[in-house]
Amino acid sequence: MMTEQKYLIRTMTAAEIALAVDWAAAEGWNPGHQDADCFYQGDRQGFFVGLLDGEPIATISAVKYNQEFGFIGFYIVKPEYRGQGYGWQIWQRALDYLQGCNIGLDGVLAQQANYQKSGFHLAYRNIRYQGVTGGLSSPSPHLVPLEDAMAWEDVLAYDDQCFPAPREEFLRTWCHQSGHQAIAYQEDGILRGYGVLRPCRVGYKIGPLFADTPEVAEIIFLALKAIPTAENTIYLDVPEPNQAAITLATKYSLQVVFETARMYTGQAPSIALDKIYGVTSFELG
Repeated sequence: MMTEQKYLIRTMTAAEIALAVDWAAAEGWNPGHQDADCFYQGDRQGFFVGLLDGEPIATISAVKYNQEFGFIGFYIVKPEYRGQGYGWQIWQRALDYLQGCNIGLDGVLAQQANYQKSGFHLAYRNIRYQGVTGGLSSPSPHLVPLEDAMAWEDVLAYDDQCFPAPREEFLRTWCHQSGHQAIAYQEDGILRGYGVLRPCRVGYKIGPLFADTPEVAEIIFLALKAIPTAENTIYLDVPEPNQAAITLATKYSLQVVFETARMYTGQAPSIALDKIYGVTSFELG
């Protein structure tokens, strides 16, 4: 006689986050090599795994940046277990964990209607562009490694303009992670923008790329794009409302590869979209 299988949802350990990243890679999301460690710093209690008789079959992240804002990602169910309610249960666990927060996510366009059923509303689209590394980077006295730029508090203050909530531990790890390259643009001692290049399963991604002006964004973009020594693929995720960011991507012949729906349960946060030329990540916002 068959016994009913037991489904348990619990918080992931740090080591288990690597499993979620591997599943994301299998889905074609192309995570960074060091994403698991970086993401864990966002919220060590905000990653969940669904176990069926002890076997991991579902994952989700629900990073609570503070009591007002959280972000959902890594919503994955192993293909053979889809359509059986396991995904819905872990989804509800994530929503419960973020109760009281304005919750954001980047969802595939085809799932918009499902997310709307859970109270999410479309804010805008994010567009992933793909290009090639290399090219010329004009030397600029204003470009410096981020760690040499200025006080870390200035970086956090700039990030606060472009992200809905403080994320100091995550950002510190993201900018200083082995293999990541972080560049700042400063003028007269004032931070005017910064960007991070990270190696991924395929090629490299630039994100975040935040800048005061299109000119500053272009200088940082070209400097990051020129870092890899061998020709490779590069990706830039652009918020559609920032037309200057789209212009930058098309100027250097980057091609659209897919789009996501940036959605929130509450009002779209008041952030400086005109300064966002590259989203940090689709998983954590």
